[in-house]
Amino acid sequence: MNDIFNDQPEGRIRPMQRADLVRVHDIVCESQAHPWTLAHFRAELENPVASVDVYIQAGEIAGFLCSWLIAGELQIQNLATACTFRRQGVAGRLLKHVLARSRTLGMQTAWLEVRAHNSAAIALYRTWGFTISTRRAGYYQDGEDALLMYRHETRQAEKH
Repeated sequence: MNDIFNDQPEGRIRPMQRADLVRVHDIVCESQAHPWTLAHFRAELENPVASVDVYIQAGEIAGFLCSWLIAGELQIQNLATACTFRRQGVAGRLLKHVLARSRTLGMQTAWLEVRAHNSAAIALYRTWGFTISTRRAGYYQDGEDALLMYRHETRQAEKH
């Protein structure tokens, strides 16, 4: 699979570049109460197991997804869509792309953590075959619980 994945005529996915750092950081800051820092995103660019993909729509970065693929296990680290592009399928396209790429690289399972009150994200992940594995009480800095969600590739590959 090449680096650029064209899902629809109006958008495309490509790997994040250093020049994208400020925009990606702006998106995470407008989307999350406790966002990653610029330094965290820089570290992900240097991390050999990390992939940070950005979705380009209307000439600008509309969202991003950071993931790790280690020994057949995909870990979704962070996903956010810019406010002006929400409810337009950006997160779903990013997730579809990362799952497809990871499948070709031997993914067997996928995991993520999500805030227990983030119903929109939970619904998105359920659409893509993720199920709740466990609840981690008080996991986040502000005391909110985290839900650990997983997806077994052998059960999901044919659904999407």
